[in-house]
Amino acid sequence: MVSPDVDVLVTRAQSWVEEDPDPETRAELELALAAVEEGSADAAADLADRFHGTLEFGTAGLRGTLGAGPNRMNRVVVIRAAAGLASYLVDNGAAPGSPVVIGYDARRNSEVFARDTAEVMAGAGLRPLLLPRPLPTPVLAYAIRERGAVAGVMVTASHNPPQDNGYKVYLGDGSQIVPPADSEIASRIQAIGHLGTVRRVDPTETGGEVLGEEVVDSYLDTVAGLAGDGPRDLRIVYTPLHGVGAAPLLQVLETAGFESVQVVRAQEEPDAAFPTVAFPNPEEPGAMDLALELAASAQADLVLANDPDADRCAAAVATRDGWRMLRGDEVGALLADHLLRAGRTGTYATSIVSSSLLAKQAAAYGQRSVETLTGFKWIGRLRDLVFGYEEALGYCVDPAHVADKDGVSAALLLAEIAAEAKADGRTLLDLLDDIALAHGLHATDQLSVRVEDLATIGAAMQRLRSAAPRELGGAAIDRADDLSAGSDDLPPTDGLRYVTADGSRVIVRPSGTEPKIKCYLEAVVPMEDRTRDDLPAARAEAAERLAALRTDIAAAAGLEG
Repeated sequence: MVSPDVDVLVTRAQSWVEEDPDPETRAELELALAAVEEGSADAAADLADRFHGTLEFGTAGLRGTLGAGPNRMNRVVVIRAAAGLASYLVDNGAAPGSPVVIGYDARRNSEVFARDTAEVMAGAGLRPLLLPRPLPTPVLAYAIRERGAVAGVMVTASHNPPQDNGYKVYLGDGSQIVPPADSEIASRIQAIGHLGTVRRVDPTETGGEVLGEEVVDSYLDTVAGLAGDGPRDLRIVYTPLHGVGAAPLLQVLETAGFESVQVVRAQEEPDAAFPTVAFPNPEEPGAMDLALELAASAQADLVLANDPDADRCAAAVATRDGWRMLRGDEVGALLADHLLRAGRTGTYATSIVSSSLLAKQAAAYGQRSVETLTGFKWIGRLRDLVFGYEEALGYCVDPAHVADKDGVSAALLLAEIAAEAKADGRTLLDLLDDIALAHGLHATDQLSVRVEDLATIGAAMQRLRSAAPRELGGAAIDRADDLSAGSDDLPPTDGLRYVTADGSRVIVRPSGTEPKIKCYLEAVVPMEDRTRDDLPAARAEAAERLAALRTDIAAAAGLEG
């Protein structure tokens, strides 16, 4: 016998089955309903998880586990999202026939969701332009500007687990949505009635089309053109982690003159199952093992990796003790140094959770620097931006064409930097030493805790707000900022920032895309009147400070163990 609460869920699920256009998710839900009727407690709990909540549309768009129900990623949710976006665009001046570019990666159902979106846009009188095949997210960002579109949609879950998918929205400036656009789109999504009321037509009826390879070639030629005429003697190992980055990046490297590139064969082709990695994220333990093994056997100079939608770039370098992954802040510093030395003038930007080093680098060259909230949706729209990066492996090196993070162009420039260093008998680590001596040693780390219950994140943030620590890492806290209040420079966000008397910094915030709470740590060791020989001791000092910061913030937030 079904309980009254479950009975409500059953009714909602039955209604969902009636309007769901996808036979796979209909069958999935029908099996769940049958199990509930048979009295399965597990099936009832699963139904509750699917129907007690709704995937929230925000500045990151949508992202969640594939499956039936409003709290999953599926065709019903996507069609509603597309209809809400189309309504927003029309209400905000998009004329009939205005182009909307739609891209997708190689995850499960990505192409299906993209085609559904095209039909909805066409039904609203707009002109959908589908990218020709699964491609990197930066190709979508590039195509929005190249085609003069009023918006763009990228179907991707980036580096999330294999069972996820997502829906990222861009406006006509080529950057991701920010408030209040996100809430205005969300309100229109909520106003969508029965799915049968959403008009869907063949995109060709409104001039829509599947774009040809010329838009991809234009992007790749533009990226390859970023490289100079320097040395190209560099042995590279590369992995796309089963994503869509291999063909684009290999073409860019070849065009730019890099001939010695080996790809991790087991991870070269797009594969939605991601069979060799638990999490297809270069930052996750184990994700880079195959690439590092190949690099060791091939005696490579540099390891490069993209995440599955190729908007992020990771790198590793050889040391005396084996291969070491470079932190996102280190890659950001190397790219910034390269561009500053090349005379690129304008705004250099990073997020508040990234290293404070970038501001010192820019100031040394008389350039403006800006800190934004986390997310390229904030960085990409800055005035006069010439370079932006986030510690989470995202870099924007050509904002005139791609106002978003781009793992393809970042990988190319990093290869160029490494090749120039090699020609001088040096390595990327030597360049990082130069930067530390010039601006101080900036060491960063992160405490990232994945949770099963999202309430854990709220409890940790509340604990820090109600009982704020007085010291971290053995140093008194000089300044504590509750970022939820906002400031003259930053809009409100759920985060806390602590700056200590010895110049260390800790920022705590919930992840915007995953069930994680993240603590970003930075220790700064001044290097005035110190030499290259002093760097090992300075790094050891910074490591000790980071370890102490990590221990103390974990205890203060109740995240030990």
